[in-house]
Amino acid sequence: MTPTSRSRPQQGALLDLPATAPQAVDGEGVSEPVARVVVDVPLPHLDHTFDYLVPPAMASVALPGTRVQVRFAGRDRSAYVVERRSDTDHRTTLAPLRRAVSPVPVLSPTVLDLCRAVADRYAGMLMDVVRLAVPPRHATTEKAVLEKHAPGALVSRVVDPPDSQAWQAYTGGPAFLRHLAAGESPRAVWTALPGHEPVPGAALSNGSASVESTVEPTVPAGVLPWPTSIAQAAHATLASGRGVLVVVPTTRHVTQVVDALAAILPNEPVARLVADDGPARRYRAFLRTLLGEARLVVGTRAAAFAPVTDLGLAVIFDDGDDRLAEPRAPYPHARQVLALRAEREGAAMLVGGFTRTVEAQLLVEQRWAHPVQAPRELLRRVTPRVEAPGEVELAREGPAAAARIPHPAWRIAKEALTTGPVLVQVARGGYVPVVACARCREPARCRTCHGPLRLERAGAAPSCSWCGRIAADWACSTCGDTRVRATRVGSTRTAEELGRAFPSVPVVVSGATADHGVVETVDDRPRLVVATPGAEPVARGGYVAALLLDGATSTSRPELWASAEALRRWLGAAALVRGAEAGGRVMLLGQPAPVPAQALVRWDPAGFAARELAERAELSFPPAVRLAAVQGTPAAVRSLLGHLEPLDGLEVLGPVAVEAPDPRTEAPAPTRRPRTGSPRAAARPVPPRPLVPEPEVRAVLRVDRRQGAALSRRLAHAAAARSARKEDGGVRVQVDPPDLW
Repeated sequence: MTPTSRSRPQQGALLDLPATAPQAVDGEGVSEPVARVVVDVPLPHLDHTFDYLVPPAMASVALPGTRVQVRFAGRDRSAYVVERRSDTDHRTTLAPLRRAVSPVPVLSPTVLDLCRAVADRYAGMLMDVVRLAVPPRHATTEKAVLEKHAPGALVSRVVDPPDSQAWQAYTGGPAFLRHLAAGESPRAVWTALPGHEPVPGAALSNGSASVESTVEPTVPAGVLPWPTSIAQAAHATLASGRGVLVVVPTTRHVTQVVDALAAILPNEPVARLVADDGPARRYRAFLRTLLGEARLVVGTRAAAFAPVTDLGLAVIFDDGDDRLAEPRAPYPHARQVLALRAEREGAAMLVGGFTRTVEAQLLVEQRWAHPVQAPRELLRRVTPRVEAPGEVELAREGPAAAARIPHPAWRIAKEALTTGPVLVQVARGGYVPVVACARCREPARCRTCHGPLRLERAGAAPSCSWCGRIAADWACSTCGDTRVRATRVGSTRTAEELGRAFPSVPVVVSGATADHGVVETVDDRPRLVVATPGAEPVARGGYVAALLLDGATSTSRPELWASAEALRRWLGAAALVRGAEAGGRVMLLGQPAPVPAQALVRWDPAGFAARELAERAELSFPPAVRLAAVQGTPAAVRSLLGHLEPLDGLEVLGPVAVEAPDPRTEAPAPTRRPRTGSPRAAARPVPPRPLVPEPEVRAVLRVDRRQGAALSRRLAHAAAARSARKEDGGVRVQVDPPDLW
């Protein structure tokens, strides 16, 4: 085996070894006997290809893109063949491949090229990205799919062009579809309108009795739910003979898009790439896509790497959702992955959502994409009437103005419940997620791990949110008081209060911590639906009204993205409400920050995004500039910064100490063996000692966007240099960190 020349630094280059000229290899009758592979190793300085000899028995199986096993550093490791050659740079005899795992070329050349681009963009390792792109092999499923698949038997299905009236509600929408149907590759940032259609099914999607509804859509023609709009764009792309890839945040969104595609394209197979479906179903969908049996692919963030044949359109909806950002190295975002893919494969791209993220606004201002949005006249008709009463408006209510749900909100809910359901969005789940001392208002914390205390139900003793211990004898460390008060109120407590205020109205709680989990749909009967952000059920015909509580909780967070995320959550809930012409109303409460609140009242996400981007450009914040966070032990961070090659315009902020992770668990209590002759027969437990994490520091590197690629390359080279020298301490490198504050 030998390292080969790539953009990554070679081990030989790091150790100043001389380069060698390629030499031919006699493969004993094997055509192209050298397999160039990428090996799954966690060391950055080994992030390049290696050459192995292909045994005659594997000559027809170990093809580019297939999985193999190789002997590397004394161990059998997984690898992928990326190329077959006739020569090598290795000076001595090549080691042979150990085993051909599968004959299926799961790593296609286009996906491999995309993985390299993503690794370079995020200063990561190629195999880390490949691990995200290619799902684990499921041998039984692979065998079943290959037995049913007939190579060369697939016939390109002809799809008629879509209705010319599609997307007529949006300025530039019909033109976007015409370009797709003509085989072109337009790029658009789409601000979706709320659209409501009758939702078939039961009052609750978790098994309650089915109730038919008489509510019909009350929106103008051409304003359709966002899944239907995406299905129409997919229809136009298929008419040009190309494939479509749709990426959404959750499995719930995947189901909505798949249902919309089935309604418009009933004869077109759709592949679902969702981790929640399990390894067998996910691998089957992946193979169907790879073999060309499905031209429509819908999935969550990992589906951005799906091997769609002749990709014509890449769609991402609600790109501001943090579930579209990969939490594992190198931490790519699905939006950026699809943008790289659209450029490299010449495909169209659609970035959509009820809001417009700052990153999407940057694409518009750079003219990489064109805006597609509805005119203001139509917007006023289809969106609900939004109110955000301030202190002056609420002052006339007297002492009741300080209530979490003031009288005007109760009045809106009471009137709306006479005709249909009402949505109440709460920032936090649970009963009382945070409590404090009733006298001095000092946050109540656990005596063992210092985690925040909470109340799980009415009348229960406080318990720790981290270690779960019951603090029955808690007393404030500041004033000694034993009483607690609610600092934040969760969805369960809110539902309890609303149930007492409206005793004859059913109350549904939707959320990850709720008893029934996330409820998908509700019918049009009067009911109160209390939900956390992202868990709001879809109401048949739309909600009559919505109350958005705890506005200050969402906008007062220290993170850079707090206001933009709050607006995204508010617009997502308000989009489920009927339009103003149908009497839909939304009230934002809890003293939110004025800028996002006014953007919600005006329903102007594009204006908010433009203002936010201008402010970030003035302050040199992302995405106007390129940032990279380097975090680890002080010695490791200093070492990586020392290996960093000079770069014009590079600004290094820090390193500064970061807060150590709070100990959520304790080290297990070890036992001592009794000494010889000790009268004690049992081991004596040692009192547990809290884990003390090693202190860490973080440095932030900032450059102009035009220097972003150069910064990523230098970070990758510095990490490889540390790895080659076996320097102690791990360093986490994250380009465009989302948690900047």
